[in-house]
Amino acid sequence: MLKIPEGRKLDCIPVGRLAIDLNTPTMRESFAESPSVNRYVGGSPANTAVGLAKLGCRTGFIGKISSDSLGDFALNYVKDLGIDTSCIYRAEEGVPIGLAFTESLNGRTNLMMYRNEKVADLLLEPAEIKEEYIASSRSIIISGTALSASPSRDACFKALEYAKKHDLLIVFDIDYRPQVWKNKDEIAVYYSLCAKYAQIIIGSYEEFDLMDHLLKDGMDDKETAQYWFDQNAQIVIIKHGSEGSMAYEKDGRSYKIDIVPVNAVKSTGGGDSYSSAFMYGILSGRDVKDSLELATVSASLAVAAPCCSDAMVGIDVLEEKRKQAKENFGELVKEI
Repeated sequence: MLKIPEGRKLDCIPVGRLAIDLNTPTMRESFAESPSVNRYVGGSPANTAVGLAKLGCRTGFIGKISSDSLGDFALNYVKDLGIDTSCIYRAEEGVPIGLAFTESLNGRTNLMMYRNEKVADLLLEPAEIKEEYIASSRSIIISGTALSASPSRDACFKALEYAKKHDLLIVFDIDYRPQVWKNKDEIAVYYSLCAKYAQIIIGSYEEFDLMDHLLKDGMDDKETAQYWFDQNAQIVIIKHGSEGSMAYEKDGRSYKIDIVPVNAVKSTGGGDSYSSAFMYGILSGRDVKDSLELATVSASLAVAAPCCSDAMVGIDVLEEKRKQAKENFGELVKEI
């Protein structure tokens, strides 16, 4: 059973990259064909923070951005949503913010990330992790990309130690991006070290395979969930793309979550929207099945939009979209 502290200033603090997305306007053309691009705030943990804030959660953030006008844009965007920015830091002049370019080619999403170990978000320092800030929150979400290089990696583990000390609900969103990792062994080591802290682990089956690589290749969903239950997890969510997702609780309950059919224009953003809506549900006291329904509906809205952060919606809209989806497609989440 999840134990989530009450009476704290913040509901959740995502940790990781706050970046910039540059997308073609309709997501149905390539950059070579498009006469213009649209700019959005991006990065998986930042998108999750935006989703949480729009749903009404008191949201913080820990990350590092560039000291230029792109950094100003990102900071102002999240600040205008009411996200606490007191632990969003600025990198040295000349250090770039992460950029992600997304286009659609022959119906397939092409994500091009422009980043390396000298990008702003991976330069978050352990000294910039403040115990009192962590202690002010009910939960924390660690993004897997933030574990790909130091000093960001070290900062994450410091945050995890403080989160454990102050009894926060710890969530690990695996968030694999191949451009930032050196090899499979490195991925497995740092993912698994982080996952051992977490009460909730969320990822695709491919991401779990990467994390479990040094344990046993090819574990099925139930084996994977049981392994992490034997560590610290209470809930394990494994996504299977167009086939939907599976969720497992340590008490033995499990759920099959269907996707909501939509006219998808891209594959990105759905996971972040899923995580934010699921965490909103859990933090607001809803049960797991209810939270999973919100999550799958929220994910459908994100993949149907030509953007990620701007596609996040408030709870009134999300509830209305859930009602419509259940009327049109029946039960979205089935206990099995």
